[in-house]
Amino acid sequence: MQKELLFVYGTLKKGFCNHYFLADAEFLGKAETLEKYALYLKGSIPYVIKRPPISHIKGEVYKVDLKTLKEIDELEGHPYLYFREIISVRLYNGKILSAWMYFFPPSEE
Repeated sequence: MQKELLFVYGTLKKGFCNHYFLADAEFLGKAETLEKYALYLKGSIPYVIKRPPISHIKGEVYKVDLKTLKEIDELEGHPYLYFREIISVRLYNGKILSAWMYFFPPSEE
């Protein structure tokens, strides 16, 4: 079964309301983005945009199956509300991985 890596930084992280989507996913570790982005809150919903580059985003990396990725795409409104793209992240053990990350919205960059 094909698996994808997913970097999460908001309500999908452990302890947050949407983490149940990742119940069957393999947790690979805490990580941060190699590039800097801008993280904001809209109400209680966090979102990341690419510019201005303010800081490295801290989050978690999971190995997910395609069914789970599709369910999270629906949650995030991909590709119309949030859109995902592959970025580089560094696990806290130093290992660098390529993983999907959700950005919001392309029209506000």
